[in-house]
Amino acid sequence: MKFFFIVALLAGLLACEPNDFATPTVSCTETTSINANYSKAQPIQTLLDGFTAKGLPGVAVAVYSPKEGYWAGASGYARLEDKTAMQICHLHYSQSVAKSYMAVGMLKLVEAGKIELDKPITTYLPAHLSDNVTDAETITVRMLLNHTSGIPNYSLDTDYVTVFLQNPLRSFTGAEYLSYIKNAPLLFKPGSYFQYSDTNYLLLALIANQVHGDHARLIQDSVLNPLNLQQTFYHNFQQQTNLVNSYFDRFGDGKLENVSQMQQVNVNSLMGDDGLVASPLDFVKFLRGLLEGKLLSDKSMMTMMTWVNDKNGEPSYGMGLYHVYYSGQLAYGHGGAGLGAGCALYYFPEKQLYVFMGTNMGTLTDGPYVRQVGEMKDQLLDLLLK
Repeated sequence: MKFFFIVALLAGLLACEPNDFATPTVSCTETTSINANYSKAQPIQTLLDGFTAKGLPGVAVAVYSPKEGYWAGASGYARLEDKTAMQICHLHYSQSVAKSYMAVGMLKLVEAGKIELDKPITTYLPAHLSDNVTDAETITVRMLLNHTSGIPNYSLDTDYVTVFLQNPLRSFTGAEYLSYIKNAPLLFKPGSYFQYSDTNYLLLALIANQVHGDHARLIQDSVLNPLNLQQTFYHNFQQQTNLVNSYFDRFGDGKLENVSQMQQVNVNSLMGDDGLVASPLDFVKFLRGLLEGKLLSDKSMMTMMTWVNDKNGEPSYGMGLYHVYYSGQLAYGHGGAGLGAGCALYYFPEKQLYVFMGTNMGTLTDGPYVRQVGEMKDQLLDLLLK
């Protein structure tokens, strides 16, 4: 019920005069070699073109399999205002897919002996931060990583949403985000249940700042540098001219508004739970590098892929990775939704297939375009997995 109130509040607060939040976006060049003879290139391109013809601003897809190598395609526009075509080299927002990167960084700290998963978070956080969390001494680092802490989600707090939307170009600190859940009761006994909460990964970033000195540098050193991901940026991405513009259908009536500045400032403020942009192929290279053992030890990978169950008793989440089924096939990965973007990044072990799909259309609220994004994702995966 609270989520739907947030959605209504979001639409209401933005219902004043539309703002021009456009930013520059330029054409670019992808340097990764792709398979020009990829067997499903034409049907995928036809699918993407069909959905942008229906009004989605822009979409991009990247895939990898050992048999066919890398392929990527795009359709529509990276910037509607001047008809800058969406290209496979344009940068897309990860939204919550950034949690996978943050989880890798934390597990690297575990490997280095700097963090113990079953220590309470009060071991690593100063009181001025941990005091915001009710019963913080009963919550462990492991519980943050697998979303079993019971800590409420700050991003669904009505006070936070109100301040954010009334001040769309305001940056927040980690302490400010935490203040919105101060003294809030836990949703359940820590460790007893799985419920996704952005606050968990915010706290992981704050812990990494204390232990490592800078969680952004941790992500750079633990993930981006080892995999040579030169088109991936965590924070400080606003000067990247190949970053897509972002669009939002605030009333669900099919009328798109440019929210690029708002999207940039918001995402650049987020810590651990979001904050990253990358090219479609770099997203795929990340997940491939992770699951092929190029980032973490075998022990850490087993820990990362130890699944907690959902309310139906089915395996659901590890540490920064979902355990899900699409088109009847098991997948590991993560999805992301934001005010001006949406994406999905998954690996299908039966097919040995890695897939990224991104759009510069906001997917937080309902509406005809958001439903089209869902339909496109389903049809794309059906096409790839058949």
